[in-house]
Amino acid sequence: MYLKFGDLDSALYLFDEMPQRNVVSWSSFIAGFVRRGFAKQGLFYFSCMFSTDVRPNEFTLVSALNACSFSGFVSQAYQVYSLVIKLGFEWNVYVQNSFLTALVTNGELTNAIKAFNGCLDKDIVSWNALMSGYLQFSPSEVPSFWLRMIREGAKSDGFTFSAVLSALGDVGDDKFGMQMHGQLVKFGHASETCVGNSVVDMYVKSGDLVKGIKAFREISGKNIRSWTTIATGCLICGAPSKALELLGEMKIAGTRPNQFSLATTFKACANIASLDEGKKAHGLRIKLGSEMDVSVDNAMLDMYVKCGCIDNAMTVFRRIKDRTTITWTTMVMGFAQNGQALEALQVFDEMITEGVEPNYIGFVCVLYACSQGGFVEEGWKYFSLMSHQYGILPGEDHYVCMVDLLGRTGHIKEAEELISKMPFKPGPLVWNTLLGACHIHGDFEAGKRAAACAIHLKQTDPSTYVLLSNLFADLNHWEGSKEMRDMLKARNVNKVQGSSLLLSMDILCFSNK
Repeated sequence: MYLKFGDLDSALYLFDEMPQRNVVSWSSFIAGFVRRGFAKQGLFYFSCMFSTDVRPNEFTLVSALNACSFSGFVSQAYQVYSLVIKLGFEWNVYVQNSFLTALVTNGELTNAIKAFNGCLDKDIVSWNALMSGYLQFSPSEVPSFWLRMIREGAKSDGFTFSAVLSALGDVGDDKFGMQMHGQLVKFGHASETCVGNSVVDMYVKSGDLVKGIKAFREISGKNIRSWTTIATGCLICGAPSKALELLGEMKIAGTRPNQFSLATTFKACANIASLDEGKKAHGLRIKLGSEMDVSVDNAMLDMYVKCGCIDNAMTVFRRIKDRTTITWTTMVMGFAQNGQALEALQVFDEMITEGVEPNYIGFVCVLYACSQGGFVEEGWKYFSLMSHQYGILPGEDHYVCMVDLLGRTGHIKEAEELISKMPFKPGPLVWNTLLGACHIHGDFEAGKRAAACAIHLKQTDPSTYVLLSNLFADLNHWEGSKEMRDMLKARNVNKVQGSSLLLSMDILCFSNK
């Protein structure tokens, strides 16, 4: 009773006062600790049991192995299973399943597969335990494992279908997903909410929003996850307005929002710069109070940044108590995007002073701020700092920012020298960034060199031809300009709507990379 209600102190006192303990009392006591999440204590009392003459039974062993399912107890799982074999319980399916689960949750997929193949008896829990392992560590193997299930006559349940659908969404196999959808209808699992959510998730991850919405409408008992899944799917498929529409329906349906749905709302508002809707969501964030976490506040901060309300963003930023690297990075990029490069650098320096280590993206943001403000000296300082103090090797994104900084400020030769010293082959974006700087400063020779390198790497990028054509035109070299335009047509390169470096950096910094 005490263990059931979480009163561990009273349970421990009562257990100590027991004049005689048998395998049932030991098993109940250990299981109680494990159920409450106290795996270490459960394993401790399991070891204490061996100082008595009480022999563990299958229930005791299951509890001990369940304790090993907590992260970091994989070595104990092997020790307990050695005891399982010694005591002759390896035939017990419940013991086998607990061992499988312990291996999977600790990332031991290879050994879990070996243990599964060695099982004398398998039930649906056995199959699902290994299925979850494939889903976490090798999702591409899930479909073939499910087909093996069918061949061996094992019946799938709701968890099985959900796992397979999630994996198919991750690998983008919508054709197999449609077959799975038909199978779950055939076996009567279509009405299960968790399965329906997985169907929606599979379709939207495969880019089919129409089928995703249709599957969503067919879920009879929609829960908060249902609404969040379809709203997130709308964002994945590039339909943020539809996401807000569906989240509005959720409110009308009386479903209480959680941190995931509210964060999705802020992301949708950010994508279309809908400040009015964003402020409404902010009001809801205040109302929900402690139910929310820093991920919601980060999404709200990003929303204000994307809407250009830098003062509101700074107010939100200062009120966030447990700022993460994402919080700081968002604020740095927000200032840089809104023409306040100096303030961006100040926030970045404050982050370092606070003891928060910047990551790869953080340095992209501060270098971008330097390029926007023309801070050459500071740019070199941060570029050096990232590798020498934080052990972060500069990637192409950092080099693009540095080339842009040097190019904007007229240091074309230095930019070329930096490119020549890159430890890997520069991509087209590096050369096009230099070409753009040559266009600004009228450096014809360097521009031709940059364009030649960019075209060599990617002949189908229209921006290179357009930039070089414009450079020719600015220098009244009309034949060269026409030649570039003709080459653009001859190579059947389609000119697409241009995007600024600001947009490119924005996408980079606030993606889930």
